[in-house]
Amino acid sequence: MGFVSEFKEFAVRGNVVDLAVGVIIGAAFGKIVSSFVDDIVSPLLGLLTGGHDFKGLSVILHNDPVPAKVITLRYGMFIQSVFDFVLISLAIFIAIKAINAARRKQAAAPAAPPAPTTTELLLVEIRDLLKSPR
Repeated sequence: MGFVSEFKEFAVRGNVVDLAVGVIIGAAFGKIVSSFVDDIVSPLLGLLTGGHDFKGLSVILHNDPVPAKVITLRYGMFIQSVFDFVLISLAIFIAIKAINAARRKQAAAPAAPPAPTTTELLLVEIRDLLKSPR
């Protein structure tokens, strides 16, 4: 088996295609969640905290006249990253909870009874003929 045909078999296998679709959908969902956090949740939190942004919080550890040599501990960026993580995790949790609830509701719905087989239909016809007056 040649290298090209072996690669072709690998690339077209179901697991690889499923993984690729999952990665693409995951990236798109990540953009949606990031937009939700950045454009909806963060402004609402800004209202609650008086418009305070944590990204600007820092401590200068070593001050040097040359700006490139100033050493700054930017703990505000870390706090903001933790808030973003918590909000994104919460948004994903809520989405997964809604999906699971929809799946449970769909699974709980009664399934339609199976169509009668040919044998059952013939037996019903025989029964009806026997019941009918002669």
